[in-house]
Amino acid sequence: MMQAILFPELKAKGAPEYTSLHEHLWHVSMAAQHIAKANNMPVVEAQLGAILHDIGKASPVFQQRLQASQKPDKPFRHEIASIFFLSCFPEQFHVVLTEMVIAHHKSVKHDIRKKGLLDLIEEREDVFEIHSAHFEDWAPKAHRLLLCLGKEHIVQTTPPSIEEARRNFEWAIEYCEKRTKEEGVSIWRGLLMAADHFASALIHETPRYLQHTFQKPILKSFNRQHPLYPLSSIEATSDKPHTIVLAPTGAGKTDFLMRRCRNRVFYILPFQASINAMYYRLKHMLLPDNPNLDIRVLHGSSKLVVKEGKKEERMLQNLVGSGVKVLTPYQIANIILGTAGFESMMLDLKNSDVILDEVHTYTDVSQGIVLELIEVLKALGCRIHVGSATIPSVLYQEILNRLGAELTYEVQLPKDQLHTFNRHIVHKISPDDIYSELEKKVAQKQKILVVCNRIERAQTVYQEIKTKFPHIDSLLLHSRFKRSDRINKEQLLMGLDKHNHDIGRFNTSKEACIVVSTQVVEVSLDISFDTMITDCAPIDSLVQRFGRVNRKRSAHTIGNYKEVFVLPPPDDSNQAKPYELEILQRTYEVLPNGEVLQEANLQSMIDYVFPEIKEVSIKNHSIFNGGKFRIAPLTHMSKSLLMEMLDIDTVACIVDSDYEAYQEASAEERSMYEIPVRYWQVKQYPQHPRGNQPFIVPSECYSPELGLVLKQEASCFTL
Repeated sequence: MMQAILFPELKAKGAPEYTSLHEHLWHVSMAAQHIAKANNMPVVEAQLGAILHDIGKASPVFQQRLQASQKPDKPFRHEIASIFFLSCFPEQFHVVLTEMVIAHHKSVKHDIRKKGLLDLIEEREDVFEIHSAHFEDWAPKAHRLLLCLGKEHIVQTTPPSIEEARRNFEWAIEYCEKRTKEEGVSIWRGLLMAADHFASALIHETPRYLQHTFQKPILKSFNRQHPLYPLSSIEATSDKPHTIVLAPTGAGKTDFLMRRCRNRVFYILPFQASINAMYYRLKHMLLPDNPNLDIRVLHGSSKLVVKEGKKEERMLQNLVGSGVKVLTPYQIANIILGTAGFESMMLDLKNSDVILDEVHTYTDVSQGIVLELIEVLKALGCRIHVGSATIPSVLYQEILNRLGAELTYEVQLPKDQLHTFNRHIVHKISPDDIYSELEKKVAQKQKILVVCNRIERAQTVYQEIKTKFPHIDSLLLHSRFKRSDRINKEQLLMGLDKHNHDIGRFNTSKEACIVVSTQVVEVSLDISFDTMITDCAPIDSLVQRFGRVNRKRSAHTIGNYKEVFVLPPPDDSNQAKPYELEILQRTYEVLPNGEVLQEANLQSMIDYVFPEIKEVSIKNHSIFNGGKFRIAPLTHMSKSLLMEMLDIDTVACIVDSDYEAYQEASAEERSMYEIPVRYWQVKQYPQHPRGNQPFIVPSECYSPELGLVLKQEASCFTL
């Protein structure tokens, strides 16, 4: 229990929290000690670094700026003022404390805003004078806080003099100049950033939430066996730490991969829009045995700060320590790209089990990132488990090489079992025949899934279907909805209410219904429709889509086939995007027409479409090379090529009518207002100052039914 707050007028945070400096340092100290203990790091150093890191906020310069409405004319960095108190602690701690304090917000060198310690002293001669203003007045209060929070340890009994503060400042400069000539990672910086973010997000709830962090989940609920799920009868125990499982959809891959885990679990899926379903699936399985388990789904891949035409990508420093976390690979890509917060992410991932589900769905660049991630995750002591229903042999071999064949438990089903997974009759269909097929299936009261390759096309197709079938229950699903709306749509698609009771709609409907979607249905959505009409996609993606039709396995369904209809590829490469036209053409060529898709033939089909994988090396962009981290400690990259290399939703936006609600919301509530989007689509709009600093788009660009429709997306294809 915290004692009376010293100097409540000294604030660490401005509106709306107005957390006192004393409380914030105490919260961060608790978090730092807990995180250190979980990672076998010295707890004393963690505590002392935590109470020192923001002590510079006691300066009246900082306190005035918390209330100021105008941008100050001189830079003031509280972490620099904090280092003035370094000598209050024994010299043996100075290196660690400096690593924790001096760069917990800014890269000490080449910061995008040129406000890192070494940047400032290069540009200005008055850095010490600015930060030590009125030092004799505020240093005694800061020192008393240090004495109070570190009372069980040796803390200098008198405040530092102005001369002592200057010596501490100069020592830190000399240390940082030496450190930035080296290569490596500052795990102490990562610890402080993780603790600071944790305590800043949770404030007074910090002690309660810490109780449930870094807990290994009990996974016995995945030890279920059933003859229809052949992977359930395969032994998951092996001395080999890593795993590759290749098996058809519905064979029990998720259960098997979870059974392979021994530590905290990061479950990685390719699409941000598909992670909700896996989160709820795992939560349903785990909570009976783990009522207090911290299970999280990580929304929003990054926040982007735009200043004077420059951009800095900062991978979201999500709170560390969850027992199970569901996310996408781009949300941990900062560990290879070295963007801000990468040390905290490394600390969170260290020695965990990482599941890479359905790696076949990644583009060439994404596959390059995933392959590089495997290298870094191995260096962090992670156990890596790869699962897929469809993966080219060349990619499988490359992953195996990265994991190490001698360290990898390989699992595949016997070929004589594959015929029991034949479920679909494939038809190649002309665009002219789409509506006649839809009318037939509606008359037969079938559940119909229409899958488009692009969001704007899905929006147009949905509107046409609503016009032609006004009395049929219909739904549009894609990634560009507010997260609150998308969660509701996914729940509706499952045909369940919030208590998981059958509501007789869509997936649980006995009547005809039509769902129009994009690739988001390919992975983790546990739905079973009656038929599908789909744009042509790469063979591996198509098979994943087909897996949402006739998905439920039972003695009755084996040998009963459902129809799927595939449209021909477009005529030019622009219309083929986001896929390569040549890949679509080879896929369409190899597909059967009017015949059962044979699971036993699938691997040869995939290898025909993907005889090789494009070698997209990102070594030049990675901070990890040759088995070492090649970046100067206490620094990070101000930007990465992730934005330019990947056509993915890397930032978030909100509608202007949600501005005030977003301003006042908690961190968790804010995510519900956010809409994932690509940077180039919203870069001309202003950004909100809080949260993930989402771009603010006009409200008329959004509707709960269609999602986000921006002007640059106005040109759509039609059926």
